[in-house]
Amino acid sequence: MTSSSAVYSALTPYGWDDDWADAFAPYAREGLLPGRVVRVDRGQCDVVTADGAVRADTALVTPHDPMRVVCTGDWVAVEAGGNPRYVRAYLPRRTAFVRSTSSKRSDGQILAANVDHAVVAVSLAVELDLGRVERFLALAWESGARPVVVLTKADLVTDPVTLAHLVQDVENTAPGVPVVAASAHCGDGLDILRALVGDGTSVLLGQSGAGKSTLANALIGEDVMDVRAARDVDGKGRHTTTTRNLLALPGGGVLIDTPGLRGVGLYDAQSGVGQVFAEIEELAERCRFHDCAHESEPGCAVRAAVDGGELPVRRLESYRKLIRENQWIVAKTDARLRAEIRRDWKRKGAEGRAAMQAKQGRWT
Repeated sequence: MTSSSAVYSALTPYGWDDDWADAFAPYAREGLLPGRVVRVDRGQCDVVTADGAVRADTALVTPHDPMRVVCTGDWVAVEAGGNPRYVRAYLPRRTAFVRSTSSKRSDGQILAANVDHAVVAVSLAVELDLGRVERFLALAWESGARPVVVLTKADLVTDPVTLAHLVQDVENTAPGVPVVAASAHCGDGLDILRALVGDGTSVLLGQSGAGKSTLANALIGEDVMDVRAARDVDGKGRHTTTTRNLLALPGGGVLIDTPGLRGVGLYDAQSGVGQVFAEIEELAERCRFHDCAHESEPGCAVRAAVDGGELPVRRLESYRKLIRENQWIVAKTDARLRAEIRRDWKRKGAEGRAAMQAKQGRWT
């Protein structure tokens, strides 16, 4: 059996620590090996262990619940030998980055496990979509990871004043989140990013064409990820990364690169949305009514902040959109909440009709 010191020596670069060792102890007594999943592909996964990289089947721990399948970043108990070799269990996750599936069901899809930093890559080759940044950040905060925003392809913005304004726009959208303008081509901003992700596990997220694989190669110091040019018309790539890959960084830390995400649906991310829009939630505490929708209610502190120019209208509209979407996702599995939402819609509809009738009465 592999010694404890050998396990630490081999797995520490991938994030192994005393707490993981304690969690694994029952499996060690069964003669199983600890390892971290570096890639999952069609029911099998690549696992780094103290005995080297092994290929293992996940059939024994693949339930019907998509949230409980083996995922890149998981720490697992794998058989010491056998053909095929099987993963017998995965250790309880510290964090998990989850989005809703594109199906009509209320399923979540886990993208990465045991992540400390969520690095949101946003390309400066196209116009900034601040609403999409807010969406990624809500999922990042909800996962338990600390978000970082990287504005990639910064070398394409040649005017330093314009670049500074873009950074400021994102900083205003992401309160409390580090924002780094970086260029993998020129090396700008990479030292700052390495310092941010040099401790723990980071997951790299963003749309196709955001430059994630190029950024991953720059952080690793070699071309390990396939890269293709983005289309000039819209800056979108062609999903050169098709699986989630976990890679140890030479200066410390671990990076999980992910395929480009076309859809980024929320999945029970109420607290994450609250953290992204912390200033709105703080203002809402001063509203006259605790269930204020921040529309036309008297004594609404949020609307007062908008009218006074303290809160951008775009920011409030984005907040409303994400709150509604998150409520709808949660309501799919919560009959009581679903009924409450329907009652709220009916109430607002009745109020709207009454207001319209009152106006028509004044006109006649």
